[in-house]
Amino acid sequence: MPLVGWVALPSRQVTEPHLTAQGHQYVQYGCGLSVAKGWRNFDGSPRLRIERIPVIGRVVTRNRFLFPEEAEFGDICKGLPVANGSCKGLYCSHVLEHLCLMDCQVALRHTLALLEPGGIFRLVIPDLEASIQHYLANPSPQAAGDFLRETSLGQETRQRGLKGMLSAWLGNSNHLWMWDFRSMEQALAEAGFVGIRRATYGDSADPTFLSVEERVRWEEGIGFECRKPA
Repeated sequence: MPLVGWVALPSRQVTEPHLTAQGHQYVQYGCGLSVAKGWRNFDGSPRLRIERIPVIGRVVTRNRFLFPEEAEFGDICKGLPVANGSCKGLYCSHVLEHLCLMDCQVALRHTLALLEPGGIFRLVIPDLEASIQHYLANPSPQAAGDFLRETSLGQETRQRGLKGMLSAWLGNSNHLWMWDFRSMEQALAEAGFVGIRRATYGDSADPTFLSVEERVRWEEGIGFECRKPA
């Protein structure tokens, strides 16, 4: 998720686990600035990692922290600082499309490992099939450009030199692999998930997900719910 336009907020690292009233742990990864109360909120942005370095973070960012204090640095591909089998629920929104195919497969396996038996994983991603349908129905000579902008697969301008390299490294806004329902369903099944279904905003039997989901993100994409085998 790109960082451009986000409001700077004070920040500190939170390392203690967050538990609901029932004593269960819930984790969101790729949170960006959208943290949820009662959840552990992780993001793998290099910017967040820099912000969390004592003294150096303040110098480099000039005290302009982007991430809220509830955000913790953690990369799902490398493994989060969370015990395997300890989570009742995991969530990610518009995250997996920013990973290459191989990294996404690793992320799904790590997600499964973090869940307790029967634990729920909910996710929402852009819908490649819907974008293709929009493209095919668009009579404009700009249809190809509209498609590339909608899917974040194109790049209209490119900053060169050190500034360009840092912008690409810190921003991570491009989509590296796009999904439709069938391809993500297969990827989830291959990772070991069961009960895979198309989900909509707020339709989980576990009300804890209501505190992390944003309606607009679900309206822009395609949602899934699945479980770790009991």
